[in-house]
Amino acid sequence: MDENMKIINAIIPNAQTELSLLANHLNKLKIYERDKSRWFIKSHDAYGKEKLVFDENKNQKRPEEIVRQLFLFELTDNYGYPIDKIKVEEKVSFGREKKRADIVVYQQDGITPWILVEVKAPHEKLNIPQLKSYLNAEGSPIGVAVNGKEITILYRPYPKEFDDNLPDIPTYTEYLEVKDTKNPAIEVADIVLSRKWTLEELEKKSREKKKSLREIIELLEELVLANSGVDSFSEIFKLIYAKLFDEWEAKSRKNKKLKFRKYKDPKTTYKVISELFEGAKQEWKGIFEKTDKIKLTPEHLSVCVAEMQEVKLFGADLRIIDEAFEYLVPEVSKSKKGQYFTPRVIIDTAVKMLNPHKREYIIDPACGSAGFLVHAMQYVWDKYNMKDKDVKTAYARKYLWGIDFEEKATKISRAIMLIAGDGRSHIYKENSLEFTRWSEKLKTDLREEELVRDDKFKELNFDILMTNPPFAGDIKEGWLKALYDIVPESKKKPGSKIDRHILFIERALDMIKPGGRLAIVLPQGVFNNTNDRYIREFIMRKARILAVIGLHGNSFKPHTGTKTSLLFLRKWKEEELDEGGNPKIKDYPIFFAVSKIPFKDNSGNYIFVKDENGNLVFNKKGNPIYQTDLYDIADAFIKWGRKRLEEGDETFDFLNDVEVD
Repeated sequence: MDENMKIINAIIPNAQTELSLLANHLNKLKIYERDKSRWFIKSHDAYGKEKLVFDENKNQKRPEEIVRQLFLFELTDNYGYPIDKIKVEEKVSFGREKKRADIVVYQQDGITPWILVEVKAPHEKLNIPQLKSYLNAEGSPIGVAVNGKEITILYRPYPKEFDDNLPDIPTYTEYLEVKDTKNPAIEVADIVLSRKWTLEELEKKSREKKKSLREIIELLEELVLANSGVDSFSEIFKLIYAKLFDEWEAKSRKNKKLKFRKYKDPKTTYKVISELFEGAKQEWKGIFEKTDKIKLTPEHLSVCVAEMQEVKLFGADLRIIDEAFEYLVPEVSKSKKGQYFTPRVIIDTAVKMLNPHKREYIIDPACGSAGFLVHAMQYVWDKYNMKDKDVKTAYARKYLWGIDFEEKATKISRAIMLIAGDGRSHIYKENSLEFTRWSEKLKTDLREEELVRDDKFKELNFDILMTNPPFAGDIKEGWLKALYDIVPESKKKPGSKIDRHILFIERALDMIKPGGRLAIVLPQGVFNNTNDRYIREFIMRKARILAVIGLHGNSFKPHTGTKTSLLFLRKWKEEELDEGGNPKIKDYPIFFAVSKIPFKDNSGNYIFVKDENGNLVFNKKGNPIYQTDLYDIADAFIKWGRKRLEEGDETFDFLNDVEVD
C-alpha cells in the first residue's frame, strides 16, 4: 500500500469499501505532509485551495473532504464538467438566506447554480431534507447528496411543488443540449431519462458504481416508503422480482434492451413496471397471488425505480443481497415466528463440516433466506472449480432444495436462489411438517428426481440436510402429532402441545436417506434438560451423533439470546441396525466443542478481524473476515474425522477429499 492510501485509510478505515461509489478515483488524490504530521490536499476545483484532511497531532480527520475531492473528480472526469465551472464552499442564495454549499457546479454564465452537492462522510446518513432545501426557484435545478457509498439525485420540475429524482447526473454534454434556460431541469431530466438502457449499460454502471441494495432500500424509505401507506417489504419485493424478470427477458430482446427504468411520465413508469411484475408472476408462479398489484402511486414508484435501476441483480454479490433482505424483514415477523437469518459464520461451519459433493442432493426444510443452500452451492462451485456459468446454473437448479411455510421467507429464498441459479430454483412455500398436505407440484418434482422413498412422502432420499428450524411455536393439532413417532404418549392427549422444533428433528431424519448426514441448530435444552431425555434417545436410535458444537450466546442476537448448539448426525444404514431396528453400535466417539470467541457483540452487531492499523481484513473473495473460532473448530473436526477414517471408521468417508486450512 502506498503512502497516499495509508493516509486515506487512516482517515477512512477500509476506504476501498467505504468509498465504493468513487473508489476508481482514489489513485488521483495527491495528499502531502506539511507542518509535520499535518496532511493536506489541493482542491480539484476552480480555486484549487489547500485543504487540511488529517492532523495526526490532534487526531483530527476530515473524511468528508476525501469524499468531496473524489466527487469533484467524478464531475470532471466522468461527467465532463469544466473545472472552472466548479467551486467548493460557495455561498448560495436561498430566498432570504445564504447557505454555504459543499460543491456548486455553475451554468454557462458562471453565476447561476446548476448542480449543488451535499457531501457527507461515509458513516453519515445523507441529509435529504437539506438537499430538498436546495431545490427551490432561487436555488438550484439539481441537487446531489453523496457520502461515498450512497448517492441520490433530486431535481425540481419547477413550478411543481414536489421534488423528483433522477437515476443519474446529467453530463456536461447533456447540459449543453438544454434550450430552456429559465426552467432547464425538466428538459435535462427528459434527456437523462431518454438515454439508451441495455444489459451492457447496466453491467457497466454496476461495475463503476457498486451500489448497496440495503442502502438504496434505506434511502427509499426516507424518500417515499415511510409515508406511502404501503408495506415496504411487499412493495420492494414486487420491484425486485419485476427487475429480475426484466434482466432475465432482456437476454433475448433485440439489443438486450432493458425496460426497468424511470420514464418521463410516472404513469408510463407505472404501466411498464406493472407489466414486468405480471411477467414475473407468470414466470415464477407461487411467489405472489394472481391478484397482487403494485400499490405504490405512480409518482412514488417512479422515485423507487430511479434509485434501483442501476443495481444489477443477476450475478450480484449474494452476501450484499442477503444483508438487504435481512434488513427488509420486519422485526415483529422474526420475533413472533422464531425465524431468524442464520449467521453466515454458523452456515459456513456446517457446510464445511458436512463437505457436500457435487452430485449430492441438499435440502433445508425451514430455509428462511436460503443461507444454507446458497453457501453449500458456493462451496461446491469452489471445491470443483466450476467456472462455466451453465455448469454452475445446472448444479444450482438440480441439487438444491428448500421449503418454508412463511410467505416472506419464501419470497426471500426464491429471489436469492433465482439470482444465484439464473432463473430457476427448487424453493417451495409449504409446511415441511405437514407432508400429507404438500402440493402436487412439490410431489411431482420430488418424484422426477427420485427423491421419494414412500408413497406418503414421509421418507425422502436427500443426501444432506442443513437447517435452523423455528424454535418458537407449539404444535397442538392431534392429526399432525399422530404423524410423528418422537411425540411421547403424554403429549398426544387432546389439548397437550409439543415444541415445533422437536417434530423438526424427526422430520429432518426422515428426509435424508440411510447414510445421509445432517446439521441442525437446536436450543441447548434439548441436550441437557432432564425432561428432554426422550428426544436424545430418539436421535440416537435413528442416527449416529457425529458432533455437537455449543454456539456462543450472542450468535442469534439481536433477535434472541437463546443458547443454542449445532448438532451433526449421520443416519444409520439398514445394515447398521439389528432386527429390532436399534443400532448395533452402542459405544462410539463423538466430537464435542464449545465456541468461546463471539462473532457478534452483545447488541448483535458482527465483529470483524482488523489489522494493526484498525482496518478490516478481507478474504480472497473480498468479504470481511469474521472474528470467530468456529472455523478452527470445523478444521479440528475434519482432522479428527480424517483420523477416524484412516483407522477404518467408514462413517467419515465423506471427509476423504476435504481440504483443511
